[in-house]
Amino acid sequence: MNRLLALARMLLLFPVLTLCIVRADAQALESIKSQEELNKVIASLDAALFDSYNRCDLEKFATFFADDVEFYHDQGGVTLGKEKLTDSVKKNICGRVTRELVPSSLQVYLMKGYGAVEMGGSPLPSPGARRHRASR
Repeated sequence: MNRLLALARMLLLFPVLTLCIVRADAQALESIKSQEELNKVIASLDAALFDSYNRCDLEKFATFFADDVEFYHDQGGVTLGKEKLTDSVKKNICGRVTRELVPSSLQVYLMKGYGAVEMGGSPLPSPGARRHRASR
């Protein structure tokens, strides 16, 4: 049960990782002229990132992050580097959970000269529902 809760917390924190996606392309974000356009770009990147995450396409997943990415987990602490982050997803996430953005929860904020911050919600199955699906 504690492991499931830890996985759920990790899943909730993953939207923060999108910051790493746009950080690498901050100059491209400077050409965006409206909040609506920024939202579309970030939603597209979010969809691509979590498609690879949900399908456990770790090769593609890793392409979204800088080599020196820092991921902070409320239980596990810091994970430093793209390779360690990808390995952590392989060991703790693949085949166990998926992430789906609640579209109405998406909030995107431009950080001029750096990138953007994305926040969004993701429904998580109850532990009982998860066990039920896994037992099929």
